[in-house]
Amino acid sequence: MGQGKSQFTDEELQDYQDLTYFTKKEVLHAHHKFKALAPEKVGHNKNAKLPMVKILQYPELSVNPFGERICMIFSSSQDGDCTFEDFLDMMSVFSETSPKSVKAEHAFRIFDFDGDDMLGVSDLMKVVNKLTGDKKLSESEMNMVIQNILEEADLDDDGSLSFAEFEHITDRSSDFLRSGMTMLISCGPYTRRFHNNIINDT
Repeated sequence: MGQGKSQFTDEELQDYQDLTYFTKKEVLHAHHKFKALAPEKVGHNKNAKLPMVKILQYPELSVNPFGERICMIFSSSQDGDCTFEDFLDMMSVFSETSPKSVKAEHAFRIFDFDGDDMLGVSDLMKVVNKLTGDKKLSESEMNMVIQNILEEADLDDDGSLSFAEFEHITDRSSDFLRSGMTMLISCGPYTRRFHNNIINDT
């Protein structure tokens, strides 16, 4: 599968390379994966918008408890539907070459369910529920987890976490927040398996 079958010009590939953490080869591989979600639609329009239900069929997103939130955050139309450029941005952010600060910024947005630029108690409860899955915590257990998070991370004691507090604590020892970050990255839309497959698919 060489670039002869690419739907992109060299100039477009260069632009994508400049705007992401991907090489041109990785951009083409990402488009191959995007096209596989809806071959007939993307075959006619390389940047077609696919509904969130299609995007969530991507294997790493389908098993990620934050899958819908990831789609919503990266969707340029803010409804979870994604164009290829949205999909590419999503994959680039969670790639191995993306800086930790970039991953932290997007993780914060994903965890910020109410969109108020703070991680309040309701946001943290939703994140805990996503991480625990079917093993729901009791009310007392949940309160204890939230209290422990805030005691460790809420440096200004305002009952919520700013991005600065979130970024600070993910660099340190918060098991909960670190596990959330790990979940996003290891089960995110771009994994080592994806990276290794680039060689095999080209």
